[in-house]
Amino acid sequence: MIRIATHKTSAEVAVRDFSFLPVVQKLLAQWIHAENDFDRATGSTMNVLIVFAHPEPQSFNGALFQRAIDTLKELGHDVQCSDLYTMGFDPVSDRRNFTSIKDPNAFKQQIEELYATEVEGFVPELEAELQKLEWCDLMIWQFPLWWFSVPAILKGWVDRVFAMGRVYGNGHIYETGRFRGKKAMLSLTVGGAKEAYLEDGFNGDIQAILRPIQRGILQFTGFDVLAPHIVYAPIRQTDQVRQEILDDFSQRLKTIEDELPIAVGRY
Repeated sequence: MIRIATHKTSAEVAVRDFSFLPVVQKLLAQWIHAENDFDRATGSTMNVLIVFAHPEPQSFNGALFQRAIDTLKELGHDVQCSDLYTMGFDPVSDRRNFTSIKDPNAFKQQIEELYATEVEGFVPELEAELQKLEWCDLMIWQFPLWWFSVPAILKGWVDRVFAMGRVYGNGHIYETGRFRGKKAMLSLTVGGAKEAYLEDGFNGDIQAILRPIQRGILQFTGFDVLAPHIVYAPIRQTDQVRQEILDDFSQRLKTIEDELPIAVGRY
């Protein structure tokens, strides 16, 4: 309510009651919350998980990681990260994955994972990672290609976090995977030139090299796989070229929610 003075004063200024402001602020907060929900429902914003696997933050992988965070947040997406080296993530998978025990006499990881799924028996470190997986609409892995695969710390993250019963299993694989409707993208650097990773190249077809990851892990659990973002031989590039690569990455991320999955192919 606004009250206007009915008598003249020397200043002849209206006296206002601003008691309505808390109500307006509450309504504005509700409107913003509803708008964010609408954006997510219509695909305008996403929940994005970025898993980073490189020991050096100042590496080009580190630059790509930070550029992804900055770009996606500027676009209004919600971003969570698993910076595995900074976290000190332990890649060794064993009984330490669980607070529960199904069989104390012999350890079979899948049996323990199924039981832990039933009784909420994952250790907090893994439960946090599982919740990130379940939360995200898009997952990006940022890593260097080491020995034609992911670094051991990232493989160990998969070994421990992609738990049977919670992430896959009981009929939930590939087209019926638990993460169907979610997207995943590999963002990686390789040491050689692009020509070395063609079908008839020195190292062989990069798409074939990545198939065990894109088909055997991501599609297996239901993810739609986007085209990998590959940077060839960044150490051999000039600073200007590396800056252009980062800018191109930002441009791609600006429309990432509209990208369609690729055909990974079977083995």
